[in-house]
Amino acid sequence: MAWVYLLLAGLCEIGWPIGLKMAQHDQNNTWLWSIFAAISISISGWLLFEAQKTIQMGTAYAIWTGIGAVGAFVCGIVFFKDPVGALRILSVILIIAGIVGLKLAS
Repeated sequence: MAWVYLLLAGLCEIGWPIGLKMAQHDQNNTWLWSIFAAISISISGWLLFEAQKTIQMGTAYAIWTGIGAVGAFVCGIVFFKDPVGALRILSVILIIAGIVGLKLAS
């Protein structure tokens, strides 16, 4: 169950940078998006807390931030027209490889 918590924590981790970005873009709903970001990071932190009861701290934290980073990267490209380049894609592939490696090593 700890790995499920960690996966969900990583997915929630994607929510807060999206909320902050949307708060900048949607001036009519800045507070709404800021609250969304705060809720996302709170849920993400609680799920990480639960996951770390079983999973080693360093492994859990690295995977949590990795999922959040890769998810935010993809959302940035899809929703915010962030640039796509070979080096950026390679770098994200390396993050994913690190996540998989840490899971296999635990």
